[in-house]
Amino acid sequence: MSGSYLANPMIFLVQTLFGLYILAVLLRFLLQLVHADFFNPISQFLVKATNPPLKILRRFIPGLGGIDLAAVILAWLLKAIELLLVLSISGNAVNLLGPLVWAIPELVELVINIFLFAVLIQVILSWVNPGSYNPATALLYSLTGPVMRPAQKLLPPMGGLDLSPMLVMIGLVLLKMLLLPPLKALTGSPFGSTPFL
Repeated sequence: MSGSYLANPMIFLVQTLFGLYILAVLLRFLLQLVHADFFNPISQFLVKATNPPLKILRRFIPGLGGIDLAAVILAWLLKAIELLLVLSISGNAVNLLGPLVWAIPELVELVINIFLFAVLIQVILSWVNPGSYNPATALLYSLTGPVMRPAQKLLPPMGGLDLSPMLVMIGLVLLKMLLLPPLKALTGSPFGSTPFL
C-alpha cells in the first residue's frame, strides 16, 4: 500500500525535475541553433544552469557543423534516465536499452511542443502587450523565427490580421499526429503521445 501510495508523487517529482532540466538543455540547444542573443539574461541563465554537465560531455563529444552535439546527447541521456526511473518506480522491469530508444520520440515530441508553446505565447503577448520589449519576448521571436518566416511568406497579414501563427500551429500539431505514432511504434515505446498540446 505504501509503495503505491508514494509512487505517483515520486513519479511527479522525477518528471518535474528532469523535465525542467531537459527543457533548459533543449532551449539552450535551440537558441544556439537560431543564433539568439547570447547576452540575453535568459540565455545567460540557461548557459549557467546547463554548463556543468556540458563541459564534461564536450571533452568527449565535439560539435558538428555548429551543432552542439553534447547538448543533444545530454538531453537524450537525461530523458532516458527519467523514463527508466518512472518505469522503475511504477514497478515495471526494464532493460537499459529500452529507455534509450524510447527517449528519442519523447524528445522529438518535446521539441515540437516547445515551438507550439513559443508560438502560442508569442500570439498572446502580441494581443496583451503589443510592441513592448523584454528579454523573454526577444528570445521568443528568435526561436520562432525559422518556423514563422516561411508561414508569413505563404500567408501574409490580411487587413492588419496576421494568421501565420495559426498556420504554424496547425502544421506543428499535424506534424505531431503524423510523426509521433509511427516513431513510437517503431521504437516500441510504452508511453502514449498527446495528440494536441
